Amino acid sequence: MKLLEGKTAIITGAARGIGKAIAMRFAAEGCNVAFTDLAINEAAQETEKEIAALGVKVKGFASNAANFDETQKVVEEIVKEFGRVDILVNNAGITKDTLLMRMTEDQWDAVINVNLKSCFNFTKAVQSTMLKQRSGSIINMSSVVGVSGNAGQSNYSASKAGMIGFTKSIAKELGSRGIRSNAIAPGFIITEMTGALPDDVKKAWEGQIPLRRGGTPEDVANTCVYLGSDLSSYVSGQVIHVCGGMNM
Repeated sequence: MKLLEGKTAIITGAARGIGKAIAMRFAAEGCNVAFTDLAINEAAQETEKEIAALGVKVKGFASNAANFDETQKVVEEIVKEFGRVDILVNNAGITKDTLLMRMTEDQWDAVINVNLKSCFNFTKAVQSTMLKQRSGSIINMSSVVGVSGNAGQSNYSASKAGMIGFTKSIAKELGSRGIRSNAIAPGFIITEMTGALPDDVKKAWEGQIPLRRGGTPEDVANTCVYLGSDLSSYVSGQVIHVCGGMNM
């Protein structure tokens, strides 16, 4: 029996990187996947094909996760198309790193809107469906930086810390209706973005990690499978660090 057989997930920002790894892993466990990204371009279409090859229902939707009205509309479309929503993964995120003294208002607003407001938008939009079902798992992609802060990332850190507070509040609000809410705090994960860093920077990062390696998108995806499945049916309001022991 596959762990997510018959379930349907919405994953935001899933055309590539960690979001794509989650979508692929969910599909391998029998989950139908509705994913969103800013545009359904060639990369997104390729992701759609790869997921479909695993024998589940899949559809990519163009949507700006930071826009409230667009999110309401896209979730309505998804519910119409798939019939239910069992898992929501709020994964859409951006960085605009710079020291506070150089940070512009636009750099602050963009990161808070894409990372934190999108989390509110999608959770609010799926809430009524999950309440009717009396079940659901909400998984919010935070970061170790949201727990411990990082110089040059005050906007990103604030958005990811905000997601943790949101996660815990939603767990308290919706728990009595069988809806769980948890956050994942990935550490140094090797993606296109971090893969472009110079080798000496990567080595320095890895030296700070007890497991002595960067994580993979699959490491994060495996934890999402756990939180999305009935294996974690008594886990809610938690922050699970997927960081190789970097944050303890």
